[in-house]
Amino acid sequence: MAPRALRWTNSGHRTCPPPSPTRSMPPHPVRQRTRCRSSAHPAARGSSCYTARGPRSGRISPRRWPRPRRLPNTSPPSLCPGQKWLPGTAPGMPSRPRLSSTPDVTRPRLVVVGLGPGGPDLTNDLTRTALAATPHRFLRTSQHPSAVVAGDATSFDDLYERSDSFDDVYTAIAARLVAEAHDHGHVVYAVPGSPLVLERSVRLVLDDATVDVELLPAMSFLDVAYARLRIDPVEAGLRLVDGHTFAVSAAGQTGPLLVAHTHANWVLSDIKLAFEDEVPASAILLHHLGLPDEQILEIPWADIDRALEADHLTSLFVPELSAPVGAALMRFHQLARTLREQCPWDREQTHRSLVKYLIEETYETVDAIEALDEDDPGTDEDLIEELGDLLYQIEFHATIAEQQGRFTMADVAQGVHDKLVRRHPHVFGDVRADDTETVLANWDAIKRAEKGRTSVFDGVPGSLPALSYAAKVQSKASAVGFDWPDVEGALPKIAEELDEVQQARRDGTADDVREELGDLLFAVVNVARHLKVDAESALRAATQKFRTRFEGVEHLATARSIDLHATGDDEASRAEHLTALDALWDEVKRTPPLP
Repeated sequence: MAPRALRWTNSGHRTCPPPSPTRSMPPHPVRQRTRCRSSAHPAARGSSCYTARGPRSGRISPRRWPRPRRLPNTSPPSLCPGQKWLPGTAPGMPSRPRLSSTPDVTRPRLVVVGLGPGGPDLTNDLTRTALAATPHRFLRTSQHPSAVVAGDATSFDDLYERSDSFDDVYTAIAARLVAEAHDHGHVVYAVPGSPLVLERSVRLVLDDATVDVELLPAMSFLDVAYARLRIDPVEAGLRLVDGHTFAVSAAGQTGPLLVAHTHANWVLSDIKLAFEDEVPASAILLHHLGLPDEQILEIPWADIDRALEADHLTSLFVPELSAPVGAALMRFHQLARTLREQCPWDREQTHRSLVKYLIEETYETVDAIEALDEDDPGTDEDLIEELGDLLYQIEFHATIAEQQGRFTMADVAQGVHDKLVRRHPHVFGDVRADDTETVLANWDAIKRAEKGRTSVFDGVPGSLPALSYAAKVQSKASAVGFDWPDVEGALPKIAEELDEVQQARRDGTADDVREELGDLLFAVVNVARHLKVDAESALRAATQKFRTRFEGVEHLATARSIDLHATGDDEASRAEHLTALDALWDEVKRTPPLP
């Protein structure tokens, strides 16, 4: 029997705790044959080199011992407390030391095996035995060189053909596997490579508590890639990322990166375009590793999507990045931190002191949007600048919170990401929404459920600009049926409210006039809402039009030596001045606007 102090440190298995002080240790060194770095590895049996383990320190000192007489192994190795051998692993056969907690025999059993990275010669005996043990076999895809090992297994290739996204594919696979396990009691699911290396469908079935999932180890494409690249992934600090989400998964990384799921040239194109100004000099394409047509090509970065026809056995190795992915945002984030720490004005600011700047930058952004000309790319510069100023305000608030230990910019980004996913079930779930009205209704319902709101007006900020506030309140009331059926019911209210303004002007107080004017404006906003016109934008556009025309009046008056400020001291002079300005106004209106 192997001593309890045996530590399988380089086999990937758990390490047993040190023996109890009361337990006796062998009085003499334990002789073990070895030809590997550590004789404690389970696969070290059968070689001619020996090591001696001292009874006190546990150190392994290299010594050669005479070859001992081979003795039959009649007992299984000692196990850690709470562990047992899985069914099918014979005692006395430590060549397959699969340690696990006790399987739940009351639940259906789903065994997940890996087909290895290449041809059938890289598929291990565990996988072959498991596939032979049951007729209910399933393949994630038959598009793999080792798929023949699974015989007549049912593949899920049809799901790839009819699904809109990979997430849909993996969710459907997991659901079907669980259903098959419940129907048959015992099924085997074979995946390319290793069960837990970039296998989303496996993660999903592991989350299902109704089935007992067993994972059998297998060689991954990573093992072959490391050998071909001749790198130690731990020592090199290699990061494995998904090609489908490269811009997100690799954000902030400087390499080396091994990119999987680069199964098509368009994926490689997206990866190539994920970098900003500083791109890597080159990268290495790994194609069909472990197969007779294996290719390992070092390619200039500009050509990574043109060097070969990528498929499901293609991956990309990026040895080093001259700048991290997403470097511009990282530099911006660091700049906000530096200013907060080193600038006296920045250090003094609080969330509340920055509110006025946030409002100012928001309005300046609106101005840039209003001035945007879709036919003139030159107008983009103002919008870029104002969006940057607005973004800095958001980053500033996040930096203050980070300094206080409350939250970070990453929390802000993650929060809005998760919220958008939750509130778009028609995109990320199974809800159907064919028009904007349905989308907005779903959004409001989800928002009410999230916030636990009871009033239809909960969540409408009172600090909104007045016209926007009125439109929002009207919209909320309309959502529960309190509204005119169409604009024909809303239009007469304008005339009605105008009459009340006239009456208040004649008979009421200043407060009465203000109240009736408010009602008139509210009625106008209601008509605008029914006509699907944003009252705030409409009034802003009208105000801007007036401003532009009056600036034209100013230019004409200056050209004709008319003093705009000379309004006169008597009524006749003022009337004459107004007549002159009206004439200039009409002239400006007749003049076509400049392109």
